[in-house]
Amino acid sequence: MGTTSSRRQMLRGTGAGLAALALPRPGRTLSRCGKLQHASIGVGGMGWADLNQIAAHPEVEIVALCDVDLERAKPAKEKFPQARLYQDWRELFEEEGDRIDSVNVTTPDHMHAPITMTALRRGKHVYCQKPLTHDVHEARRVAAAAAEAGVATQMGVQLTSSVTERQAVQMIRDGAIGKVEKVYLWSNKDTWKYRPTGPRPEGGGPAPEGLDWDKWTGTAPARPYVPEVYHPTFWRGWQDFGVGWLGDMGCHITAATHRALGLGAPIRVRAEVEPAWRDTPARFSETWPVWQILRYTYPGNERTVGETLEVVWSDGYRYPPEELLARIEVEEGGFPAQGAMLLGEEGTLLHPHGGQPSLHPAEKFASYPRPEIAPRNHYHHWIDACRGGSQTEAGFEFSGPFSEAILLGTVALRLPGRELSWDAARMKFEGSPEADRYLRRKYRAGWQVEGL
Repeated sequence: MGTTSSRRQMLRGTGAGLAALALPRPGRTLSRCGKLQHASIGVGGMGWADLNQIAAHPEVEIVALCDVDLERAKPAKEKFPQARLYQDWRELFEEEGDRIDSVNVTTPDHMHAPITMTALRRGKHVYCQKPLTHDVHEARRVAAAAAEAGVATQMGVQLTSSVTERQAVQMIRDGAIGKVEKVYLWSNKDTWKYRPTGPRPEGGGPAPEGLDWDKWTGTAPARPYVPEVYHPTFWRGWQDFGVGWLGDMGCHITAATHRALGLGAPIRVRAEVEPAWRDTPARFSETWPVWQILRYTYPGNERTVGETLEVVWSDGYRYPPEELLARIEVEEGGFPAQGAMLLGEEGTLLHPHGGQPSLHPAEKFASYPRPEIAPRNHYHHWIDACRGGSQTEAGFEFSGPFSEAILLGTVALRLPGRELSWDAARMKFEGSPEADRYLRRKYRAGWQVEGL
């Protein structure tokens, strides 16, 4: 890759090397002429999908690729042979310098913030997969850095740009069901293989050829490589690497409610979890619950009823109360596997994930005019914003605070049954230092990044 041995030593060093790497370059002006020079970080799995969507824009040139697993990077390198390939994202930023305008970050959750923060401090436009970060502290810092950098950003909640989700948002904003009294959100896909129950496997062995396990582990505590446990598929259920189903589908399904109702930070959050996970915490200390129900309390506003609004999230085959089926006129089949239901003074909005929103009672809303929304590509809208176009649907000014709210749920999950009161201004839980300690991870030595 053309790097000198001295530079490689810097990259392998401790936090001082990364801090220097992340220093901004003041005065750099991103080109608004010619094609966007883009680097894709994480090109296997979802990264492959993100890369191809971004590359399909006619004003993008893929100039650099990065993945810790060179075997999984082969299809990307074959499709984009002109792109320079890296195994270390720190080396990519050091080598590419001003040759790149933008990056996408499609890695396991625990590496989102370090890579994104480095990109922002170098003045790069950033598309980052959801959840935006792994921790609450990271979300706050990344959103602030994006505002300071003044670049175009987008979080990978693709359906926020879809016609159906934007219709649902518009219906609520237009007052179709009146002021909202309560919200239920849920995800119950059959995904048990993504929900490990611990404990961590003993021992381990060498990583496959082409996989740099130390770089994959990154900011997380070191552990041996074990096949079919973490990489490439099942990392999401392990607390060191992912934030569970809440951070995955929760980000997708909750986004429209946050946008439609203009929700800010919650003031309280409480978790209910599977009894085994709750009663034997030592065994499950490294994994997320198999099922969970989270009750968020938000301050009310002009779109809601009362001084507060309760938003209930559930997964692992936990649905809203069955008596609510009558409100959406369902006699057989029950609730959709994934979706949102907003209960309003004048009616109910049901929005199956990825499907058409509907208003109930159906007879009452039979003549309601569905908002006319133009189609929009989530990726391409971000690229257009990079080139001076309109603001994105899920820029970090929205997705930072939104992710922060989601991640407060991961704190509550570690202290189930306790109602935690959140002071967003002070970024602390009132009277709960035990909860405060889950707001920020300690990065592994050598992986600290300036700004975090």
